[in-house]
Amino acid sequence: MRIIFMGTPEFAVASLDALVQNGYNVVAVVTAPDKPAGRGLQLQQSEVKQYALSRNIPVLQPEKLKNPDFIEELRSYKADLQVVVAFRMLPEIVWDMPPLGTINVHASLLPQYRGAAPINWAVINGESVSGVTTFKLQHAIDTGNILFTVEVPIREDETAGELYAELMTAGAGVLLKTVAALKEGNAPELVQNNIPESELKHAPKIFKEDCKIKWEDTVDNIYNLIRGLSPYPTAFTLLNDKTLKIFKAEKEHTKHAHALGSVHTDQKTFLKFAADGGYISLVELQLEGKKKMGVVEFLRGYRF
Repeated sequence: MRIIFMGTPEFAVASLDALVQNGYNVVAVVTAPDKPAGRGLQLQQSEVKQYALSRNIPVLQPEKLKNPDFIEELRSYKADLQVVVAFRMLPEIVWDMPPLGTINVHASLLPQYRGAAPINWAVINGESVSGVTTFKLQHAIDTGNILFTVEVPIREDETAGELYAELMTAGAGVLLKTVAALKEGNAPELVQNNIPESELKHAPKIFKEDCKIKWEDTVDNIYNLIRGLSPYPTAFTLLNDKTLKIFKAEKEHTKHAHALGSVHTDQKTFLKFAADGGYISLVELQLEGKKKMGVVEFLRGYRF
């Protein structure tokens, strides 16, 4: 079976490596074009490209997925199956090309959390379970027939970064199960549950405004927001007009009469903000222009 793999970030590498390590014939990889990054704006290769080059797998990096030259080159590989993990939305001319179709590895239990940031939103919303779904691509995004799913529990203190690592491994495992079933011709295809729009939870792209903490919200919601945006793109607030990123915090349920968003500290061991129903106590943070550090180190050098 000839497979073309499409993906860009580290999350996709685990799935690509699983295919290679298990002897599948990955004939080419499609990934994002190199982008300038860092202070020197040097061109950076995606994690998937770096892996593919280390395994001598041909790499395609189209700017536009409908480019006729790219389509012709893609077709020349005569793939039986295409696998997509953390990539762009594909045009029909691409996903409909191979005989076995194109499958996607999505980091949620579909139909819930369709969209670009399923891991973040599952934690932000305080879910106790997440998972990975493999499904066949069709016209509407993340709506194709489900092949396999695997559930992954979410701990109460787990961050999006920690869940990312667990789902990355789980995704590689369920992909192998899916490809083996497709190869044998016995993969189940289940139509996604027709859940009313009002019951669907979405996972749209996260913007800067989504990351700003609203201290009038409940302690639990703010705590989940911090977990769900850690380590990236990171929840933030303002401290004396400077951006304060919060990577890790603890929640304290208690009644108080303090103004919401007010700062409380002994200037030695704790720094906390008043919220609805208690306090958010900072553990790991980064003030604008400074390095990331623990709260004790921060208080050692900061005067209120």
